[in-house]
Amino acid sequence: MSISSILSSIKTDLPDHVRLVAVSKFHPVEMIEEAYHAGQRIFGENHVQEMTQKHELLPKDIEWHFIGHLQTNKVKYIAPFVSLIHSVDSFKLLKEINKQAEKSQRVISCLLQIHIAQEETKFGFSFDECRTMLQEEEWKTLTHVQLCGVMGMATFTDDVQEVHNEFRSLKKFFDEIKENYFSHNDAFREISMGMTDDYPIAIEEGSTLIRIGTKIFGERVYPEHQ
Repeated sequence: MSISSILSSIKTDLPDHVRLVAVSKFHPVEMIEEAYHAGQRIFGENHVQEMTQKHELLPKDIEWHFIGHLQTNKVKYIAPFVSLIHSVDSFKLLKEINKQAEKSQRVISCLLQIHIAQEETKFGFSFDECRTMLQEEEWKTLTHVQLCGVMGMATFTDDVQEVHNEFRSLKKFFDEIKENYFSHNDAFREISMGMTDDYPIAIEEGSTLIRIGTKIFGERVYPEHQ
């Protein structure tokens, strides 16, 4: 199947409130162009250098989402153009995004990454760490970032119930902090969860942004140095 027909079949099944992030990391510009010409406008990358190179080569109405672990010293490279950073996993990072966004005279939308999986290798705030950060309220002084919701990755497992439970826990946490801190903030509405293998479960559990790569573009060709 072509990229165009795959995108069409995925989007046909999506509820109206769910948006698709086409994860294009390690895939060539030509594949992104094919998806773009099929109407896809949101693309996700998780390496800063690759994302900046693609941004320079591709149409400027693309909405670039950064979905990987972001080092503070790399924020400056994407601050001029990134649409949404899914992976804010510390207050230190949020402050740096704010600083670089101010330099670019922008307000950058961000999601709080929450660690919901069993694997220790995944990044993110614990629920309690995130609660503490929000309670301390220093984030309210950051005028060049806009907190728009939460992101999480489920455990990579065949245990469907485990995945349901993890996504459900993130939705429950979103509801809690929405009520306590963002009840009058219409921008705080995104729950980024679900990838190629588990996005139908994520949608059932309340996702508004799904991140799909392999299903659209096929297996990645990883650079030799990775």
